[in-house]
Amino acid sequence: MKKVLVPLPDYGFDPTETAIPWLLLSAKGYDVQFATPGGYSGMADLRVLRGEGLGIWKWLLQAREDAVMAYHRMSNSESFCTPLKYTEIRAEAYDALLLPGGHDKGVIPYLESALLQQVVARFFTEGKPVAAICHGTVLAARSKNLQTGFSVLHSYKTTALLATQERMAYQLTRWWLKDYYLTYPVTVQAEVTAALASPAQFVRGPLPLRRDDAHHPERGFIVRDRNYLSARWPGDVYHFSAAFIDMLTHA
Repeated sequence: MKKVLVPLPDYGFDPTETAIPWLLLSAKGYDVQFATPGGYSGMADLRVLRGEGLGIWKWLLQAREDAVMAYHRMSNSESFCTPLKYTEIRAEAYDALLLPGGHDKGVIPYLESALLQQVVARFFTEGKPVAAICHGTVLAARSKNLQTGFSVLHSYKTTALLATQERMAYQLTRWWLKDYYLTYPVTVQAEVTAALASPAQFVRGPLPLRRDDAHHPERGFIVRDRNYLSARWPGDVYHFSAAFIDMLTHA
């Protein structure tokens, strides 16, 4: 049974980007192990999970019912309730790495963790499958190859949350949620692109007008380059999960 490591922050990760991959990986028999800073169960961004405070844009920004149901199943699973501490992670014990996203400020310790950046670098050095979605690509971009000093993504093609998506969510809600939808002043797309050898390696994909689902995974957009898989937002998660499972099957 192949083991997949999923590091999370204590609070603020995106429920869709975590629970749907967990559900589909678990259904295929993969052993999914979570890790949090202190070894306590993490909690998803409750505003996204419940739609609280999203006003008239709740229908657009809240997690869908399938993701909410998957999250509740995941949050009651043994692996989710008994995560490792970041300090307990041993990269050699895992076959693959999944990096979910999330934009709430609670994800900052996850994105800035030196320990996790070392783990990510180890997976890239060993050529193991790494999948990152949305803000998870920021963690990958910040992880350095110890031999070159460059980001582990330096020579890879990638996508990530688009600047247009991030700014649109911010503009729709900024009057009452302030900078909730801007994790940092610099957009995800800008930071990830800056880590690449060439801006041409960043792949925007088609306009993200519709979310994918279990019956229409082809609506989602992904970029796969060697052992690395990336996607932009929760609307890509079914295609992203299927492609990650395919990577694991053939790894």
